[in-house]
Amino acid sequence: MKKAIIFDAGTIINFSINGLLDLFERLKKLFKGEFLITEDVKYEVVKRPLNVKKFELSALRVHQLIKEGTIKMPSSLGVTDNEIEKRTKEILNVANKTFIARGSYLHLIDRGEASCLALSEILTRKGISNVISVDERTLRMLCENPENLRRLMETKFHTKLVAKKQNYQEFSKFRIIRSAELVYIAYKNRLVEIGNGMLLDALLYAIKYKGCSISNEEIEKMKRL
Repeated sequence: MKKAIIFDAGTIINFSINGLLDLFERLKKLFKGEFLITEDVKYEVVKRPLNVKKFELSALRVHQLIKEGTIKMPSSLGVTDNEIEKRTKEILNVANKTFIARGSYLHLIDRGEASCLALSEILTRKGISNVISVDERTLRMLCENPENLRRLMETKFHTKLVAKKQNYQEFSKFRIIRSAELVYIAYKNRLVEIGNGMLLDALLYAIKYKGCSISNEEIEKMKRL
């Protein structure tokens, strides 16, 4: 069976900031499947940052991974941009009309994240096993535990939220991983060439402080595995 990991922008940016982009090729060989991004994600990690001097080098390095085929576009698996675009709009409409705060819908996810969900759905229909790599907490909680997300948002905004719970099932089918799981796999398989007993701790906290939603408790648990 074919398999794939779909990357949101956050994971790629996190790896780039931490100087870990070279791990993508090694992880892909280990995974023995495809690494994919959508056009919306490509815009976030290549096209837009190419016009910002501060992020230009990072964008060029990601673009090189695409040119080399380490990261591929959905067309490589027969998925068109039109298919993704149509489903992306539908997913955005559902996600961003799930919670109501003070009479207004609460914005939860953006186009890049929604496009990853859209691609995941399409690949699943084609019989291609897949997971989505997302570091941002909101989307992960929406998929894994939307009621916890509702309570978290109520605390954040200091107001009661009304939830359209019929929307929850739209997101329960997706499988999510984070940068943390990827660097853990890289560490366990000795893909990071730094021989030091503090390496796993350093990797996990580096990923955490650059945007991966992982608690200190989760990190300590990973270190004990």
